[in-house]
Amino acid sequence: MGVMESRRLTSDEIQELRTLVRTSKKSPETKRAQAVILLDRMADMQDIGILTDLSRSQIFNVRKRFLTEGVTTLIDKREGRPKELLTKKERAVIIETVKTKTPKDCGYVSEHWTTGILGNWIEQEYKARYKSKTSLYLVFKQARFTYHKPGMVYREHDEQEVTQWRKESKPKLKRLLKENDTVILAEDEMILTTRTTIQKVWLPQGEYPKIECSTGGRKRRSVYGFLNMKTGDEHAFKTEKQNMYVTKEILEQVRIIYPKQKIALLWDNAGWHKGSIVQEYIKIDGNITIIHFPRYAPEENPQEHVWKSGRSAVTHNRFIQDIDAATDELVLYFNKTKFKYSLPGLSPIS
Repeated sequence: MGVMESRRLTSDEIQELRTLVRTSKKSPETKRAQAVILLDRMADMQDIGILTDLSRSQIFNVRKRFLTEGVTTLIDKREGRPKELLTKKERAVIIETVKTKTPKDCGYVSEHWTTGILGNWIEQEYKARYKSKTSLYLVFKQARFTYHKPGMVYREHDEQEVTQWRKESKPKLKRLLKENDTVILAEDEMILTTRTTIQKVWLPQGEYPKIECSTGGRKRRSVYGFLNMKTGDEHAFKTEKQNMYVTKEILEQVRIIYPKQKIALLWDNAGWHKGSIVQEYIKIDGNITIIHFPRYAPEENPQEHVWKSGRSAVTHNRFIQDIDAATDELVLYFNKTKFKYSLPGLSPIS
């Protein structure tokens, strides 16, 4: 492909462009928005030009203006240019709308407000356009909104179950944190593959990096991670797979690290955690207490933050040619780094 990218579009930016495509009655505006989307998806430059009637330089210029100034730069300003100021009464209505309604209530697909959707709705309703996003930010601020990147949640996630788990576990965990001879470990597993993962980076204007990626079959390795909630120490182990036999072997290695201490082990409900081989080992050890995280609630596990930190520091924006070497590097990073992540509502004592 002839497309080089500076960064990928966010989900909010894609939603703004899709909204413009759906609501605009002017072909040039629609084509500009489509060009930005197609370029982000690394479509062939010639195909983008045929579909949008834009030259290569126009396509890159449209994208640059969108990333710099927002979706309003794609809107045709020639005929019937809207007014740029709103009355005090109109602003009050807009703020009240943001506070009491969702974009879906106003005819949009999204259930959450973005600057692009708000700007488009204001223009449709009041034939007014703000010159910059600053005025839109002020509307959200006056409506007492804050900016958040939406998180992902499992469909089966039960917030009531999570609340109940916190209520029941908090006293127990507080007590365990105070016991000098008890180690509290938050555990999880991750999978590293040869698939290239991309993360946003800041670069001088005009630079467009490319990250080499593999087109062959993916290789994978697993990593078991145990975060000591009192000290922030991480104990990570590379494995070929995840099953009850491997899990039992990893627990044996953890016991070598903590030969005499009582271990309070927090982990999820994965099948290999509940397998007979693992349960038999825990029973024979006699000094391991298991606390299961609530179902479909990875956000409760501090070990998830450890994975994120490692991927960001070691494997993102990188072509992984040797899966074992990359996994070894990742495990080394984990085991040499302190991670001061706490359980929800609790902090380590040291």
